[in-house]
Amino acid sequence: MSCTAGINCLADLRHRRERPRRRSPESRFSPFSSSSLTASCSSRHAAKLSAALKPTSLLKNRSPAAGKTLRCAREATPLESDTTSQFLDEVLQVAVKVAVAGGAVVREKVGADVIKTKANPRDLLTEVDGEVQQLIEAQVRTFFPEHGFLGEESVPPGALASAAAIDSLLTSGPEWLWIVDPIDGTTNFVHGMPMSAISIGVSFRGEVVAAVILDPFREECFSARLGGGAFLNGKEIRVGEQTSAGEAVVATGYAPNPAAAGPLLRGMTALATLPVRSMRMLGSAAVMFAWVACGRLTAYFEADLSCWDIAGGALLVKEAGGLITDLDGSQYTLRTRAVLASNNCTHNELIGALQEANCTGLDS
Repeated sequence: MSCTAGINCLADLRHRRERPRRRSPESRFSPFSSSSLTASCSSRHAAKLSAALKPTSLLKNRSPAAGKTLRCAREATPLESDTTSQFLDEVLQVAVKVAVAGGAVVREKVGADVIKTKANPRDLLTEVDGEVQQLIEAQVRTFFPEHGFLGEESVPPGALASAAAIDSLLTSGPEWLWIVDPIDGTTNFVHGMPMSAISIGVSFRGEVVAAVILDPFREECFSARLGGGAFLNGKEIRVGEQTSAGEAVVATGYAPNPAAAGPLLRGMTALATLPVRSMRMLGSAAVMFAWVACGRLTAYFEADLSCWDIAGGALLVKEAGGLITDLDGSQYTLRTRAVLASNNCTHNELIGALQEANCTGLDS
């Protein structure tokens, strides 16, 4: 890292420590304030929020202008008015609510049997994946019937099918789109390892504007709203303070695709040669993105992921002060599949090593 880059990173770290704490829109309730996942509104505001989270209440409580949110949004970005900002708060609250509901099912049924494999024997499916997606989709459509919904279990297996699905919706689908992975980390889930998460990203005109990653086993709800910061159970989080690759703990994953093996091994070898402090493979992209956002990991890279693996985590990392790009260095979009998410300060050093090792996507 250059001296200038180091000075900029240190200045950014001082800014992080000095900046005032923000209060998350959904912090009026803590989804994990009791030992029960279903006790999602146990604060003193529980009764008020319980009513606020009913579809009829959401509509009744809006001003006439707020009732025209979608029409207004076509003329302005989501954060250009108080009306659309309020609407995003509502979207985020619903995302938390449906994630908690799905999380209760995931935690109760961990270790479920595989009902079939998808693209290959390493790409697993349980009956719980579909059950959780159906639960989330039904609740989302109750609150926002005009929104689009893209869930992993609605798309045929394989990289080409998932890429085509998001491309079609971005080209001709609705402006608002919920992108959901009902169980991210299915192999962990099947083997009884408590390291899986529900990932939700809500996009407007192709940009992720609200996100929730819920880890039901640790009772951790990560959330973010565009321009509003990133939070863990209502408390603001920031990425780690490492300033060099030598201090970095980097995670990666192994996609259920034979073409992912080469870039994985080349990337890990390149980072071990730098060297980074350590590397981890946790088996859930959502958890690894969330852990970068809260500073438990410095960075996470993978050569091929689908939009539902990345969308929620991408916004979390950015709102926590981090950076996410394509492994080729280009800006992240919902079409991106090869990613590096980092605490920003270590990004250039890490991506340089990965690119030099030709870890920029699947082998052809």
